[in-house]
Amino acid sequence: MALSRLQTGKRFGRKAQMNSFQFFDVILFGLLAGFIAFRLYTVLGRRTGHERTRNDELRMPDGASLNPKPPAKDNVVTLPDRSPPAGAGAAVQGPLARALMDIKLADRSFDTERFLSGARAAYEMVVTAFARGERDTLRPLLSDDVFHTFERAIKQREAKKERVEFTFLSLKSARVASAEVKDQTAEISVSFESEVMHAGYDSSGVLIEGDAKTPHQVTEVWTFARNLRSNDPNWILVSTDSGN
Repeated sequence: MALSRLQTGKRFGRKAQMNSFQFFDVILFGLLAGFIAFRLYTVLGRRTGHERTRNDELRMPDGASLNPKPPAKDNVVTLPDRSPPAGAGAAVQGPLARALMDIKLADRSFDTERFLSGARAAYEMVVTAFARGERDTLRPLLSDDVFHTFERAIKQREAKKERVEFTFLSLKSARVASAEVKDQTAEISVSFESEVMHAGYDSSGVLIEGDAKTPHQVTEVWTFARNLRSNDPNWILVSTDSGN
């Protein structure tokens, strides 16, 4: 599942039954080509939210709160921490380092490793929720454009009575691929490498995509955005794209 770029959307309003994440609350914001059953990668390929054709692999669809303050009422969904996978602590240099420093100067509480920790948790949460068709979970995690794209895919899958089996096995790596600040809006793209198992079935139970017993390697890039002038500490997942 994957993303390119989109506009930041509304923050969430759903309580999550998870432990409070000490470092920051992650909000993020799929997929589909051919069989809308579960090709999240295809759906989130554009900032406009329109589909674009990709390969047959299942892809999975940023936002992370960087302020370590307690959530306010119902507008933040907290996610559990994830231990850092390989590549999480690689030194950042050059233009990327300067861009991250610009974000740090605008938001003193920003920390790259804490951001990545939240992004990892959000990644698993979103791709799993999409496969299960859990709109209530997705709504607070996605920008408006991305959510509507996800929802269309889910509705088409339901209309065809198609079924998806999906298992998130592991997240191999997560690293910051790019970052920029433009018009007081920060965007950070994270490259994810994960291992999943997925299979899609039609209304008769016939396998139409994937293999429920064979692990698949997935590489994709998610872009997270936040208005640095806003008091809202949450980052929004605004796009996904293939990492190829």
